Amino acid sequence: MTQEESRSNSLQARLLALVLGLVTAVWLASVAWTWFDASHELDELLDGHLAQAAALLVVQQLDPEHDDGVADAPSLHKYAPRAAFQIFHEGRLASRSSSAGAAPMSSVARGFSTVRVGDESWRVFATQGAQRDVQVYVGEKMESRRAILWAVLRSMLLPLMFLLPLLAVAGWWAVRRGLSPLRDLSRLLGKRQPHALEPVALAGMPLELQPVVRSLNGLFERIGHMVILERRFTSDAAHELRTPIAGIRAQVQVALGAGADSQQLQHALQATLTGCDRATRLVEQLLTLARLEAESGASPANAAMVDLGAVAQRVAADLAPAALARQQALELDAAERCLVRGDETLTGVLVRNLMDNALRYSPDAARVLVSVTTLGPQVQLRVQDSGSGMTEEEMSRLGERFFRVLGHGQPGSGLGWSIVRRVAEVSGAQIAVARSASLGGLDVTVKWPA
Repeated sequence: MTQEESRSNSLQARLLALVLGLVTAVWLASVAWTWFDASHELDELLDGHLAQAAALLVVQQLDPEHDDGVADAPSLHKYAPRAAFQIFHEGRLASRSSSAGAAPMSSVARGFSTVRVGDESWRVFATQGAQRDVQVYVGEKMESRRAILWAVLRSMLLPLMFLLPLLAVAGWWAVRRGLSPLRDLSRLLGKRQPHALEPVALAGMPLELQPVVRSLNGLFERIGHMVILERRFTSDAAHELRTPIAGIRAQVQVALGAGADSQQLQHALQATLTGCDRATRLVEQLLTLARLEAESGASPANAAMVDLGAVAQRVAADLAPAALARQQALELDAAERCLVRGDETLTGVLVRNLMDNALRYSPDAARVLVSVTTLGPQVQLRVQDSGSGMTEEEMSRLGERFFRVLGHGQPGSGLGWSIVRRVAEVSGAQIAVARSASLGGLDVTVKWPA
């Protein structure tokens, strides 16, 4: 990132530009407002002075009967030329100020007007005298009014023009100091080691940053939990994979040493195939768990609709030959169109694991009852078997990775229930485990929301 891009993305620069822009805009708006308001008030004030001056001239006008010529008023001050008056009697100039000409200042007989006299603009007030044949004009240069207005505005403009750079420096300092906790947090996070997952302390943290820090601490906690699970998973998986691989190696060694004994060679090769099948199933389960971990953030509300009854029928058809080989009765009672939200493949994995566990850990000639029903707003999958069941402690540990109940003599890795739990979590389903009241073995109930 270039220096220009970094500056444009700087929160401090954006805040400072925003503050100074708002201050400048408000300042310019206040100057414009003051200009127009002061100009209006000044016009009213000075127009009133003109009217008052005209009234005095009307009252003190020269007696027309004794007027023998034009009376020029003397200029008593250097500012006197800024104002002028004229008095006409019977259309003839009777009196004037030193700055007034001989021609009438305005063509308007009554009221105010703005006129050009030579190269200058004048504000003129005209009125009649005490007698109808007397006309009075009082004028003032517009330049005088603008000078007064500028004098008023200078008291506002000049201080602000000098203070604006100081305001910019003060604003920069205030914004930089106000954002210092953000820079401190950035430095603190930058110094952390990749394996450091302890929470960031909230003590002394500004209120605006506390939600961000809480979210970071929650992220660190989730990452720490995932790291612990991954470490445990890696350790347990390595241990579980070592067992079938060691068995395959041992059987291969037996086969190599069997020589011409075909029965022993056949037994060793069959055991090797069994070990390979076990390792294959274990790898498939590990890959399924990895997929479920990757989809842990998926939302069930965005998933597709799956017909749970149809899925259960397909799984039961796949497992029926293995059940018949052990003279087990696999019964399925599935209602039509029991729709749940979820991934069809993962839903099949859940159903298959529950049915396979019920058949695998039940004795020969056992009975396994599977039902799919709709109960009000929920869809329920229930798997019962007539096996020996589990103790309360064993049922509470179902779902722990690589946990297996000993004494069944069946091969397995203990990952089936972990997969079932994760699929249910991703799908938004709830699992309940109890002892079957009718069959005596395990009773597993999975409920999906409508």
